[in-house]
Amino acid sequence: MTNIAKKIYVSLIFLFLYAPIGTLIVLSFNASKTRAKWGGFTVRWYLSLIQDETILEAFGTTLLIALFSSLIATVIGVISCLAMSSMKRKTRTVLMGITNIPMLNADIVTGISLMLLFISLGLKFGFGTILLSHITFNIPYVILCIMPRMKQLNPSVYEAALDLGASHLTAFFKVMLPDLLPGILSGFLMAFTMSLDDFIITHFTKGAGIDTLSTKIYTEVKKGIKPEMYALSTIIFLTVLILLLLVNLAPNRERKE
Repeated sequence: MTNIAKKIYVSLIFLFLYAPIGTLIVLSFNASKTRAKWGGFTVRWYLSLIQDETILEAFGTTLLIALFSSLIATVIGVISCLAMSSMKRKTRTVLMGITNIPMLNADIVTGISLMLLFISLGLKFGFGTILLSHITFNIPYVILCIMPRMKQLNPSVYEAALDLGASHLTAFFKVMLPDLLPGILSGFLMAFTMSLDDFIITHFTKGAGIDTLSTKIYTEVKKGIKPEMYALSTIIFLTVLILLLLVNLAPNRERKE
């Protein structure tokens, strides 16, 4: 009886999580523009998506901002972790607490704060302000992913590399980086995901004439979401699903081999 209850509980969780996504995928193949009735199977929304320049432009902007902000935030995060690891424990704890504040802060507060900062600096709102904003809120997540790996490193190995004649740069890339790589990749993927998903901060820091996918969808909601959005969302979901399957299946194959 207990096993049956557990299975029902897990099934309900999966139902609530994936039922909306399943509905989205089904609607992307609905020939009717209305969501209230089924008008037959079609793939024309996927064909229309390729020809819709505004949606593709917003999607391209989203990917560029996510990629650049994640890369820059990862580099800054690695440097920050290296600096904090050499500090005293009390100082490091205080800095980690300060670093965690942006993650606990409400997005709307962060968005308004950054907007006021850019206005006071006289910066023109656009791609640059969105990129700076995404780098800012991504750095804490990168540090959170890398710092635990940094604490597991044996400092004696790095010092031994220096004693054997390696430079600080060579010792970092040859000794420390391979051990830190899982944390760095996790931080990069976390930052990339957070950047793709962000709406509130982007909404407050974007300028006229530029849209990310989230702000474009918000604009479309006011006048009715285009079915092309369903098709694009389906493609993104399936792409992420395939990548996750490949990432999880690859280690299992290596272990079997």
